[in-house]
Amino acid sequence: MYNPRLATRYAKSLIDLSLERGELETTHKDLLYLQSVTQSNRDFVAVLRSPVISADKKLAILEAVTAGHTGELTTSFCRLLIKKGREANLPEIIRAFIDQYKKYRQIFSVKLTTAVPVTDTVKEEIMNKLRQQSDMKNIELTAEVDESLIGGFVLQIGDKLVDASIAYDLNNVRKQFLNNDFIYKIR
Repeated sequence: MYNPRLATRYAKSLIDLSLERGELETTHKDLLYLQSVTQSNRDFVAVLRSPVISADKKLAILEAVTAGHTGELTTSFCRLLIKKGREANLPEIIRAFIDQYKKYRQIFSVKLTTAVPVTDTVKEEIMNKLRQQSDMKNIELTAEVDESLIGGFVLQIGDKLVDASIAYDLNNVRKQFLNNDFIYKIR
């Protein structure tokens, strides 16, 4: 079961310990690897969440998956999760760690949605414009294609949304016709 408070606390502890040991970047890379494993292998997550499988078997499986891919700190952290019975929360803890890492490093996640694929040059121009007009210096841009936008773009920065799509404009015109706004302004 998803427990954001628990995930945040464990992630904060791991970040603090990583900073104390000077291994923040290594731990971040380790957790990115674990995130890719949990996202690509649903069976692995099912094993971690299974109440039937013993902690010893879960530990053996986790160590087999992480052997040679993660550092000692991450491996010890995973052992601690299994010892405390929190291994089912590993995907949420990883997500919370990555969010806190981005906050610590002041990395802003920006999502660009367009009707057609955009070139790397356009992406770079958008990031440069964002850097000029805000205090965001480290930007992580992800681009998606949604043909229903017809044209234009939608830019999401955290909880802010800039919708400059043709579909949005057409929807506004549709609402005006449904409300008969043009009739009231004539009278």
